[in-house]
Amino acid sequence: MSDVSTSYDPVQILDDNSRPRYLHYGEDFITHKFPAGTRVLYANPPMKPVENRGAAIRYAINNPEGDTKPLYARLKPGMKVTIAIDDISVPLPPMKTPDIRQEILEILLEMLADHGVEDVEMIIALALHRRMTEAEIKRMVGPDIFAEHYPDTLYNMDAEDEDEMVIIGETDHGEEVQIVRRAAESDLLIYVNVNFVPMNGGFKSIGTGLSGYQGIRHHHNPDTILKSDSYMDPSNSELYSSNERMGRMLNDELEIFHIETALNNKMYDDQLQFLARPEDTWSTTDEIKFKSMKWTLDKMPRGAKRSLFHNIPADYGLIGVHAGPTEQVHEKTLEKCWQQHAVAVDGQSDVVVCGIPFESPYNVNSILNPLLVRVMALGYFFNMYRGKPLIKQGGTLIITHPCYDDFDADHHPSYIEFFNRVLPQTRCSKTIAENWEEEFAHNPNYIEMFRRGNAYHGVHPFYMWYWAENGQHHVGRVIVVGAENEHVPERLGWDRARDMNEALEMAKDDHGPSPDISLMHHPPFVIADVE
Repeated sequence: MSDVSTSYDPVQILDDNSRPRYLHYGEDFITHKFPAGTRVLYANPPMKPVENRGAAIRYAINNPEGDTKPLYARLKPGMKVTIAIDDISVPLPPMKTPDIRQEILEILLEMLADHGVEDVEMIIALALHRRMTEAEIKRMVGPDIFAEHYPDTLYNMDAEDEDEMVIIGETDHGEEVQIVRRAAESDLLIYVNVNFVPMNGGFKSIGTGLSGYQGIRHHHNPDTILKSDSYMDPSNSELYSSNERMGRMLNDELEIFHIETALNNKMYDDQLQFLARPEDTWSTTDEIKFKSMKWTLDKMPRGAKRSLFHNIPADYGLIGVHAGPTEQVHEKTLEKCWQQHAVAVDGQSDVVVCGIPFESPYNVNSILNPLLVRVMALGYFFNMYRGKPLIKQGGTLIITHPCYDDFDADHHPSYIEFFNRVLPQTRCSKTIAENWEEEFAHNPNYIEMFRRGNAYHGVHPFYMWYWAENGQHHVGRVIVVGAENEHVPERLGWDRARDMNEALEMAKDDHGPSPDISLMHHPPFVIADVE
């Protein structure tokens, strides 16, 4: 029996009396009254969270999945233990404190100390993501752990430190398996994971999270991504298969203990939870709240709106925690993820509409630049499906976003060059990879900003471009509603519409006078389980 609330049907078919729907539009909202017959997909109501998170964590690590020893039975005085931790890219937005990682770390550190384990280091698994700031780390692990351990035994990994990264072998596909040396040389590696959507966790945690360019390049490339039918469903992903091969080698070489957590989708607190529900269920008070929010946002400068949104934490609850071997743990986690996020949908649509919000995994406390808008549309939202895409082959994807030409020079310096130097020459991922990837990956200035500042790795914009590749190949057309300029959509290869009515009329040119239309009403994220 599912513990998902059934207070509303997550699939709504609009009629002439249906209220307008709201869509995210960067740091704003827009509203539109869609034609009768439009299908709207909403996220399932949040699953009931675990009441005693500490007890659930302790139970998981003392009763691991599969035929494996509990954590306490693996510990002995004098051993070297490394704890790897998921970074700020999950969950989105960051959850209310205490962060689930803080609660897990507190329990782990207490247990390690009780068993006489003194050589303990905590590494934030950044891969090629930016270094977290001191304030971000403190918020994630809590002030007590931060004060005692940062920066000596709690720190950001450095994937460009040649002395601290090591290759432990090659898979039978010739993929170099790279990992942080400290983790490779430990008696025990514990990975603390936050599962936000099904693509997180599993073999990807260590195989990607603790790797650098030398390892990641084997699966973050156009060929592998085009062979991945769905990023959300590991069974249909060559990207995941590559991570699996690497992960199996890591499991053979290292002693590893996974701790995975699954969160519900309660992005909003109780006062704003109405935003996750169908608009036709809103009360008069809800309507007033929304109109007041929209009026206020319309009056604020963009920087202030961006700061406001980034400082509203999410009210996520823990719905599952499992520990032990990689595969058995991830199988249990996926069960919870699908239960929370999957919505059964009957058939595909000619036209799919998505509002693009202010945040992605790669711009926390930063700017959703044009490349990140593209990857949200074609890399993430397009791939929010299981079975087959919600949008038909050759269909039209309509998104809403201002498409401002704005970049964070501290976080995304190589994005600026990619957008202004590479894209004017070609949009072809294979050509881009062949001509510029190595140059950006080894650029000493980008490496220095990655290692000493808070910049994403020089190669990161390439991966974002590739990440959207199978979505780009599947759809026939992308139309962006409300773009503030012409050159950003043009450079991304998109068409531009002044408003939603114009975009829907443009779609009729390709799909006839009565196209099938689906609106994916997220966030909170919804994954279409398409029959």
